[in-house]
Amino acid sequence: MTEEVKIRSKELKYRGKSVEELQALDVREVAKYLPARSRRSILRHFDVVEKFTKRCEMKEMKNKKIRTHLRDIVIVPKLVGKTIEIYDGKNYQIVQITVEMIGHRLGEFAQTRKRVAHSSAGVGATKGSRAAKK
Repeated sequence: MTEEVKIRSKELKYRGKSVEELQALDVREVAKYLPARSRRSILRHFDVVEKFTKRCEMKEMKNKKIRTHLRDIVIVPKLVGKTIEIYDGKNYQIVQITVEMIGHRLGEFAQTRKRVAHSSAGVGATKGSRAAKK
C-alpha cells in the first residue's frame, strides 16, 4: 500500500462528506444529511442546538469543562472532537464525541441505569424464609 492510500482510508466521512466539510455548514444544512428523526428534531429546535454548540465553543476557548443536563440534543459535526460531561441523574459521565456519534443524542452515551447486582434473597422472599420469620 502506498502512503497516499493509507491517508485516504483514515479520513473519516459521514454520508459521503468529510467532517471538515460538514463542520463548515450551518446546523440546518447539516440536517439534510441526518436520519429522519434527528433531522426533524434539529429543524424544529435548531436554535437550541446552535446555542449549545456556541456555548461549547466558548467554554472550550476558556479551558472550562462542558457540563450539561441536555440529554436530548442531537450531536452535530461541530461537536466532534469535544469532551462533554453529560448528567445521568446522579453524576456527570465524560463522553468524547466522535464521527460515528453524529445524528445520535447525547443521552444515548450516558446511561441512566446501572447493572443490578443482587445478593441472596431477603427475608420473606421465599416460602422457606417466610416460615423462619414467624
